Amino acid sequence: QVQLVESGGGLVQAGGSLRLSCAASGRTFSSFALGWFRQAPGKEREFVAAIRWNGGRTSYTNSVTGRFTISRDNAKNTVYLQMNSLKPEDTAVYYCAAGRGSQLSGEYDTWGQGTQVTVSS
Repeated sequence: QVQLVESGGGLVQAGGSLRLSCAASGRTFSSFALGWFRQAPGKEREFVAAIRWNGGRTSYTNSVTGRFTISRDNAKNTVYLQMNSLKPEDTAVYYCAAGRGSQLSGEYDTWGQGTQVTVSS
Protein backbone atom coordinates (compact mmCIF):
# COMPACT_ATOMS: atom_id res chain seq x y z
CA GLN A 1 0.00 0.00 0.00
CA VAL A 2 1.18 3.52 -0.84
CA GLN A 3 0.75 6.44 1.54
CA LEU A 4 0.65 10.00 0.18
CA VAL A 5 1.08 13.30 2.02
CA GLU A 6 0.57 16.63 0.26
CA SER A 7 1.98 19.97 1.34
CA GLY A 8 2.57 23.44 -0.04
CA GLY A 9 -0.91 24.86 -0.41
CA GLY A 10 -1.86 28.33 0.71
CA LEU A 11 -3.21 31.73 -0.24
CA VAL A 12 -1.68 33.61 -3.16
CA GLN A 13 -2.64 36.56 -5.31
CA ALA A 14 -3.57 36.11 -8.95
CA GLY A 15 -0.43 35.88 -11.07
CA GLY A 16 1.55 34.36 -8.22
CA SER A 17 3.12 30.94 -7.81
CA LEU A 18 2.95 27.98 -5.47
CA ARG A 19 4.69 24.61 -5.40
CA LEU A 20 2.84 21.58 -4.12
CA SER A 21 4.66 18.50 -2.90
CA CYS A 22 3.44 14.93 -2.58
CA ALA A 23 5.61 12.60 -0.53
CA ALA A 24 5.00 8.92 -1.17
CA SER A 25 5.91 6.08 1.16
CA GLY A 26 5.22 2.38 1.39
CA ARG A 27 4.93 0.18 -1.70
CA THR A 28 5.58 2.98 -4.17
CA PHE A 29 6.83 0.49 -6.76
CA SER A 30 3.31 -0.93 -6.90
CA SER A 31 1.93 2.22 -8.53
CA PHE A 32 2.52 3.19 -12.13
CA ALA A 33 2.20 6.94 -11.87
CA LEU A 34 1.22 9.80 -9.61
CA GLY A 35 -1.36 12.37 -10.52
CA TRP A 36 -2.71 15.65 -9.21
CA PHE A 37 -6.43 16.33 -9.11
CA ARG A 38 -8.39 19.28 -7.78
CA GLN A 39 -11.88 19.90 -6.53
CA ALA A 40 -13.48 23.30 -6.19
CA PRO A 41 -16.61 23.86 -4.03
CA GLY A 42 -19.69 22.54 -5.78
CA LYS A 43 -17.71 21.04 -8.64
CA GLU A 44 -16.55 17.60 -9.67
CA ARG A 45 -13.00 16.48 -8.95
CA GLU A 46 -10.94 17.11 -12.07
CA PHE A 47 -7.62 15.91 -13.42
CA VAL A 48 -4.73 18.39 -13.37
CA ALA A 49 -1.52 16.56 -14.24
CA ALA A 50 0.20 13.18 -14.00
CA ILE A 51 3.72 11.77 -14.23
CA ARG A 52 5.02 8.23 -14.53
CA TRP A 53 7.54 7.04 -11.94
CA ASN A 54 9.62 5.41 -14.69
CA GLY A 55 10.44 7.46 -17.73
CA GLY A 56 8.80 10.60 -16.40
CA ARG A 57 6.15 10.93 -19.11
CA THR A 58 3.79 13.76 -18.20
CA SER A 59 0.28 14.84 -19.11
CA TYR A 60 -1.77 17.95 -18.29
CA THR A 61 -5.28 19.18 -18.57
CA ASN A 62 -5.63 21.96 -21.14
CA SER A 63 -6.43 24.71 -18.64
CA VAL A 64 -3.06 24.40 -16.88
CA THR A 65 -0.78 23.62 -19.83
CA GLY A 66 2.01 26.17 -19.98
CA ARG A 67 1.38 27.34 -16.40
CA PHE A 68 1.81 24.19 -14.28
CA THR A 69 4.72 21.75 -14.31
CA ILE A 70 4.72 18.32 -12.72
CA SER A 71 8.05 16.74 -11.81
CA ARG A 72 9.42 13.96 -9.64
CA ASP A 73 12.39 13.19 -7.45
CA ASN A 74 12.64 9.41 -7.42
CA ALA A 75 15.31 9.43 -4.71
CA LYS A 76 12.92 11.23 -2.38
CA ASN A 77 9.78 9.50 -3.64
CA THR A 78 8.29 12.94 -4.06
CA VAL A 79 6.30 14.52 -6.86
CA TYR A 80 5.94 18.27 -7.25
CA LEU A 81 3.42 20.52 -8.95
CA GLN A 82 4.86 23.93 -9.76
CA MET A 83 1.98 26.32 -10.36
CA ASN A 84 2.72 29.65 -12.01
CA SER A 85 0.50 32.47 -13.27
CA LEU A 86 -2.22 31.33 -10.91
CA LYS A 87 -5.79 32.42 -11.55
CA PRO A 88 -8.77 32.66 -9.19
CA GLU A 89 -10.32 29.70 -11.03
CA ASP A 90 -7.39 27.55 -9.86
CA THR A 91 -8.78 27.79 -6.32
CA ALA A 92 -9.53 24.28 -5.10
CA VAL A 93 -8.42 21.49 -2.83
CA TYR A 94 -5.58 19.73 -4.60
CA TYR A 95 -5.10 15.98 -4.15
CA CYS A 96 -2.30 13.71 -5.22
CA ALA A 97 -3.12 10.14 -6.11
CA ALA A 98 -1.23 6.99 -7.08
CA GLY A 99 -2.48 4.81 -9.88
CA ARG A 100 -2.40 4.22 -13.60
CA GLY A 101 -1.54 7.75 -14.70
CA SER A 102 -4.63 8.41 -16.80
CA GLN A 103 -6.94 11.40 -16.49
CA LEU A 104 -9.63 9.27 -14.87
CA SER A 105 -9.89 9.50 -11.10
CA GLY A 106 -11.29 5.97 -10.97
CA GLU A 107 -7.95 4.59 -12.12
CA TYR A 108 -6.19 5.89 -9.01
CA ASP A 109 -6.47 3.76 -5.91
CA THR A 110 -4.58 5.75 -3.28
CA TRP A 111 -5.26 9.38 -2.40
CA GLY A 112 -3.68 11.96 -0.15
CA GLN A 113 -5.62 14.12 2.29
CA GLY A 114 -5.61 17.20 0.06
CA THR A 115 -4.15 20.68 0.38
CA GLN A 116 -6.07 23.93 -0.09
CA VAL A 117 -4.98 26.40 -2.76
CA THR A 118 -6.71 29.78 -2.75
CA VAL A 119 -6.01 32.40 -5.41
CA SER A 120 -7.32 35.89 -4.70
CA SER A 121 -8.17 38.34 -7.46
